[in-house]
Amino acid sequence: MPKKKPGYPPSKIVKVKEELHGVRCADEFRWLEGDAEGNTTPEVAEWTDQQNAFTRSMLDRLPGRQKLKERLTPLLERSSNSLPVYAGNRIFYFRREGNRDQPCLYMAEDVWGREKVIVDPEKIDASGLTTIGWFSASHDGELLAYGTARSGDENYQLKIMRVKDGSPLKDEINNRVISVYWLADNSGFIYSRLSDIKNPYSREIKLHYLGDNPEDDRLIYAQYKEGPLATTWGPFASLSEDGRWLLLSYYTGTRSNDLWLIDFKEWVEFGEFKKREIICDCDSMTHARVVGGRLFIHSNEGTPNGQIYESELANPCRKNWQIVINERDDSTIEGWDFTSNSMIVSYQKSAASELVKYDLQSKETTAVKLPGIGSAGISCSEEHDNFFIHYESFNHLPTIIQCKSSDCSQRVWWKCELAIDLSEMLVEQHSYQSKDGTRVSMFLVYRRGIEKNGRNPTLLYGYGGFGISMNPSFSGLIIPWIQDGGIYVVANLRGGGEYGDKWHQAGMLANKKLVFEDFEAAAEWLIAQKYTCSDKLAISGRSNGGLLTGACLTRRPHLFKAVICGVPLLDMIRYHRFLMAKYWVPEYGCANNEADFDWLIDYSPYHNICNKREYPAIFFFTGENDTRVHPMHARKMAAALQTHAGNPEEKPILLWVDRESGHGVGKPLKITLEEQTDQWIFLRWQTGLEAAK
Repeated sequence: MPKKKPGYPPSKIVKVKEELHGVRCADEFRWLEGDAEGNTTPEVAEWTDQQNAFTRSMLDRLPGRQKLKERLTPLLERSSNSLPVYAGNRIFYFRREGNRDQPCLYMAEDVWGREKVIVDPEKIDASGLTTIGWFSASHDGELLAYGTARSGDENYQLKIMRVKDGSPLKDEINNRVISVYWLADNSGFIYSRLSDIKNPYSREIKLHYLGDNPEDDRLIYAQYKEGPLATTWGPFASLSEDGRWLLLSYYTGTRSNDLWLIDFKEWVEFGEFKKREIICDCDSMTHARVVGGRLFIHSNEGTPNGQIYESELANPCRKNWQIVINERDDSTIEGWDFTSNSMIVSYQKSAASELVKYDLQSKETTAVKLPGIGSAGISCSEEHDNFFIHYESFNHLPTIIQCKSSDCSQRVWWKCELAIDLSEMLVEQHSYQSKDGTRVSMFLVYRRGIEKNGRNPTLLYGYGGFGISMNPSFSGLIIPWIQDGGIYVVANLRGGGEYGDKWHQAGMLANKKLVFEDFEAAAEWLIAQKYTCSDKLAISGRSNGGLLTGACLTRRPHLFKAVICGVPLLDMIRYHRFLMAKYWVPEYGCANNEADFDWLIDYSPYHNICNKREYPAIFFFTGENDTRVHPMHARKMAAALQTHAGNPEEKPILLWVDRESGHGVGKPLKITLEEQTDQWIFLRWQTGLEAAK
C-alpha cells in the first residue's frame, strides 16, 4: 500500500536500488520519470492531476489571493518593448500592450516613423498559447523570417513574409529552427535546426534558397562529436553582412567553444569548405565578427575578464591576434556591437552595466552615459550611426534610448508607462563574507523607512551558474511585496558571470557547493544585520536556481521559512539522461564518472532528503512541455518530501505542473498572472506579510 500523510495525495512507492561506484542509491519514485524515454504515462498524468488539484485547494482558499491578483494585474499588463533591430532604414521589434497574452512583432519605416503590427500571434492562435520566438529581417528590410512555437515547447517553425504587404511566402521549415542569417541578395538564408526533433543533439546548419524544397537544402555542417556524452552544443553559424564570410562555432562546454572562419562564397560557388581556425581546444569562450572586411575577436583566453582583438582574415589563428581593447581588472566584457563608425562595448562592473564607445578610426574610447546603476543592452547596425540602449534597474522603468555614436547624444525612443511612484523604493548594494572568506555582493530592495528589527518578511533570490549574471532589473511583481513592507534581495553568487570567467569557474563542477554556501551566507548576513529572521526569510530560484534552492533546503532546512523552487534540477544522479541535459555535464559533471559522482551525490537534493528532518514550506512549479529541464525533477522531489512530511496545514509541500507551458519561454500573460499570484500569496502566507492598510 502507498504511504500517505494527512492531506496529501498518495504517491506510490516502488523501491529501486542500484549501485554506482560502490554506493547504493535508492530511488522510490523513479516511476514519476514516465516511460523509458521520459514521456508522461497515464499513471503519471493522473498523479499530476491529483497534485494540481491539491495545490489549488490549498492556495485558492488563502485570504487576500484575489486582491493580490488585482494588484499584480496592472503590473504585469504594463507595456514591454524589445530592442529595435535595423534592417535598411526600417526597424523591427517586439511589443506587448495591455492584457495581450503575447507580444506582437512591429515594424516602422524609420526610427521615428509610423509603426504597425506585422505579425500578431493571437491571429495565428486565439488561445494565446502561440508565441513568436525570434525574427530575422533581410538586410534591406524587404523580407522577414520568424519562428512560431506553441505551449512553451520552443519547437520553432520558420515562416517568411514580404514586409511591404504582409503576404506570406510558401517557404516553411520545421524542427526547432533558429539562427537565421540572410544572404546579401535576399535569395535565401542559412539557418540552424534539428535533423531529428526528438534528438536535441542533432543540430545542423543548412542553406535554403527561396522557393526550394527544404528537404533539398544544402547541409553546411552538423554535430561532429558523438558518443554517450555528447556534451558539445552546436553547431551555430553566422554570416557577415556582405554574405562573404561564415563564422562557425561549437560550444565544447559551458565556458568554452571552438571557432572557425569559412569563405562562404567559395563554398557556395566551388564546394570547397575550408575551415580557418580562430581558436580550438581551449578552455575559453571566443566570439568573432567580420565588419567592413576586418575580423574582430572577443575572447577570455588567458584574460578572464575578456579582451577584444583584430586578426587577418587569411589566417585568423590565435598567434595572429592583435589587441584592440585591453582587459580591465575591475570589469568584464559582457557584449559588443558595431555602428557605422564605432564599436560599442558593454562592460559589467560590480554586477551592473557600463557602456564604452570605441572609435574604429581614431581608436579613442568614450563612456556612454547611463541613467544609473542598472542593466543595459545594446542594438547596433553597421549601416547606421545611431544605436539603441535598453536600460532598466530595480527602481527605474525599462527605457529604450536612441544614442548617436558620433557624439554620444541621446534621446528617449520608448519608455514603459506605469502609474506607480518608485521614489520610496530604496536600492542598496552590500558585500558579505561567504563561508570560505570570499566576498560576495548582493542587492537589497525595500521601502523607505523599513526598521531593521529582525522581523521583516524577506525574499532572497539567486541563480549562480553558467556564467549568467543577476543584474539590477525592473520587476513589477515585487512592487506589492515592497509596498507592504517586504524586502527583496538578489545575491551575485559564484557560478554567475558578474565578475568574469573566474567567478563562473569558481562555482561549477566540484566547486558547486561554494554556490550554496554563498547563498546560505547571504541568508545568515541578512539575519545578523537584523533585516529579517529565519521565520520571515524565504528563498526563490528557477532552473539552475531551482537546484540552488533545492540544495539549500536540504542542507540548511531550518535557515528558511519558505522555498519557491521553479523548473528545477533536483536529481543530479540522473539529470543527464533527459532532454538536452548532457550539454550541462561540463557545468555539473556526470554521475557516470566516479570523481563527479562523489560531489553530485553529496549535494543532489533528491538524494539528500532525510526522514528525520523537518523541512520548510515548499512550492515546486514546473511545465509539462519543458524541453530543457525535465518535469520529473519536481515530481520526484515533491513526492519524496510529501511522503516524509507532516501536516500540510503547517508546512505544506506543494507542486504545480502547468500542462500548457515549458521552461518559461512564450508563457501567456494569463498563465503568468495565475502562476505569480500563487507564488506571492504562498510567500505572504508563510512569512506573515500582510497588505498595507
